[in-house]
Amino acid sequence: MKIQESAENYLESILMLKNSKGMVRSIDIVNVLEFSKPSVSVAMKNLRENGYIEMDADGYITLLPPGQAIAEKMYERHTTISKWLESIGVDPKTAVQDACRMEHVISEETFDAMKRHIKTCGGK
Repeated sequence: MKIQESAENYLESILMLKNSKGMVRSIDIVNVLEFSKPSVSVAMKNLRENGYIEMDADGYITLLPPGQAIAEKMYERHTTISKWLESIGVDPKTAVQDACRMEHVISEETFDAMKRHIKTCGGK
């Protein structure tokens, strides 16, 4: 099932926040993504209804297996593309911004080829 880019960004953000903070609440997502509380609330409701996350009574968010898989995929793409762009001379800030857009549109075939190329070239 193909999900929207915004949902992929939310799931990736939840994963990154969980890795850095341990626990994630909607307000953490508001602060990181700089979206309004109502926008994040609607997104969390949609992700919950579609089986990507669950929230406990205290508002803590947990990725469910389908959400975890998408989040990890997006995170791998983001970090791999960012590092590769930096290795070819792109400014780190620009590399992160460009990777954030590219990670959603690059095909699995192209991404796999990129990883193989990076591996054989030693990351450059």
